[in-house]
Amino acid sequence: MIYSGLHNTYAVNVNGRLLDLSSPVVMGILNVTPDSFYPASRAVAEEGIAGRVEEMISEGAAIIDVGAFSTRPGADEVSEQEEMTRLQQALAVITKRHPETVLSVDTFRPDVARMAVEEYGVAFVNDVSEGGRSQVADMPVTPREETVPAMFQMMARLRVPYILMSVEKDIEGMLKTWSEELNLLRSLGVKDVILDPGFGFGKTIDDNYRVMAHMQNLKILGVPLLVGVSRKSMVYRLLDTSPEEALNGTTALHVVSLLKGASILRVHDVRQAVEAVRIVEKLRLMGNEKSTHIVL
Repeated sequence: MIYSGLHNTYAVNVNGRLLDLSSPVVMGILNVTPDSFYPASRAVAEEGIAGRVEEMISEGAAIIDVGAFSTRPGADEVSEQEEMTRLQQALAVITKRHPETVLSVDTFRPDVARMAVEEYGVAFVNDVSEGGRSQVADMPVTPREETVPAMFQMMARLRVPYILMSVEKDIEGMLKTWSEELNLLRSLGVKDVILDPGFGFGKTIDDNYRVMAHMQNLKILGVPLLVGVSRKSMVYRLLDTSPEEALNGTTALHVVSLLKGASILRVHDVRQAVEAVRIVEKLRLMGNEKSTHIVL
């Protein structure tokens, strides 16, 4: 009955139509940066971008998340203009070659989000800063100066699904902060919010696994969960390997994430994640069947 208890019935509005999350979906990662931590996710030339998107779509990605600012620890700072330029080049290619693709933009900058949504029809904003509390992976959590964060104000204007990532290190901190943030976002008219526990952001390896072990407790907030653990240090450092060797460990964590209630997996390796979803969904369906009791 574990599968029944964690079954999701969510849907979000994507460009005027509903994206059904009653079965989990996969979000493929496209980095248009020269320095993202996993080289195979990078694409900068037109053919490379188009080819990578086509590959992910063919493997079953429901969403493509495009990022132009590396959030890995120690990454170079990228100006807002440079981030915009990289994204404009990539989004122009994708919307021309694959116009039906559901796109997400991975940014913490409100004006970059506005450009992507208003000029290219991007459907999701994926904010790794939790509304401006932290800008990149190795920056400390800082108090917000604004009563209403600039990104929250922008989301009220854009009215597209908002992925709000946490930089808190534990479930208790997430529940407290997210409850306040969800109330604020809803008061601004932001209807579709997806929560990302932020694996690898502001957390030690033990913190990451502790959050994963108790992630089902986040379901009390009543919104979809996105999990991004693909080839991250919580996998390869634990296993003494490297990002290039972390696929097996990543898939193991994807299965756990799905059993804990994830609605979206953000991944580098789409086919393997889609297969994990299919297997867990099959188990859930079988778990919902009426049992035949055998008396020995």
